[in-house]
Amino acid sequence: MLLKGKFCIGFIFLLVVSCTTKDSKNKYSTIPGYDVTKPVTVKLKTELDEISGLYFYKKDSSVFSIIDEGGYLYKIFIRKKVDIQKWKFSKSGDYEDLSLVDSTFYVLKSNGDLTAFKIFSIDSIQENKFKSPVPGKNEFEGMFYDSASKQMVLLCKDCEADSKKSLSAYSFNVVTQTFTDSPYFVLDVERISENLGTGKMKFKPSGIAVHPITKQLYIISSVNKALVVAEPDGKIKEAYQLDPVVFKQPEGITFTPWGDLLISNEAADVGAPNILIFKYKKKHEVKDM
Repeated sequence: MLLKGKFCIGFIFLLVVSCTTKDSKNKYSTIPGYDVTKPVTVKLKTELDEISGLYFYKKDSSVFSIIDEGGYLYKIFIRKKVDIQKWKFSKSGDYEDLSLVDSTFYVLKSNGDLTAFKIFSIDSIQENKFKSPVPGKNEFEGMFYDSASKQMVLLCKDCEADSKKSLSAYSFNVVTQTFTDSPYFVLDVERISENLGTGKMKFKPSGIAVHPITKQLYIISSVNKALVVAEPDGKIKEAYQLDPVVFKQPEGITFTPWGDLLISNEAADVGAPNILIFKYKKKHEVKDM
C-alpha cells in the first residue's frame, strides 16, 4: 500500500534506515531552513551506485531517478525497506538529469540532447529525441522545469561558449518542442567564488531544482562540494560549502512540494549510494547557526 502526501514523508523520517548525527564545523551549518548536518539517510541498492537526477513524485511520495549510462527510469519507494520499479526507456547513454511534465518524462544527456518519453506499459514506451542546438563541445548535468514559461531549462557544467567567469543555461519549450538559441540566463561564477571565499574557481554544477516556496534556484556541485542559491533569473544570492563526509558525491537534487530537500549521492567507492532528506523549517522556526 502506498503512503501518500505530506504524511508519507513525515512517516519516512521515523522509519528510514539511518540519520547522520555527525557534528560539523559552523561553515557546514549555515543554509537557512535546513540543518545540513543531520539528514535522514536512505541507503540504496548497488544497482543505483551511479544515481544521477531526482524528481519527487507527489502522487505517491516516491522519487523518480536515472543512472549514468543505463537507459533505465527508476521509481524509488522510500519505506523502511526501500523498493524500486524500473523501465527501459532507451538504449545506453550518458544520462544526467530528469523531469516530469504532465505524463511526459524528459531526460537530459551530458551533451545537451533531450529524450522525451511516455510510459503506457512496461512493453509500450513512446520516445522522442531532440538534439541540442548549442555549438561546440559541451557538458550538461542539471535541468529543471519552469512551469510559468513552459520551458525545460538546461544548465551547462562545462560549455565551450562560456568563459571561466560564467555558466549559461539554455531552454527547451515543451509546447513547441523546440530549443532556444540564446541563453535563458547566465550564472556569474565570480560571484559564486566570492560567496564561497575560494578565490578564482571553475564552478561545475551537477544538479539544479526550484524551491517550491521561495521559487529560488538551488544548484548543487559535486566537484566543488557546494550549494548555490540563485534568483529565478540566475542572479546569485548565496553560496554554501558542503561537508564532503555527508555529501560524498551529490549528483541529484529535488524538493517536496512543502520544501523538504532531497539530494542523491553516488556510491563514489565509499559505501552505498543514498538519498539525503533534509526537513524544511519555516523561517520563524530556523535558529541562528
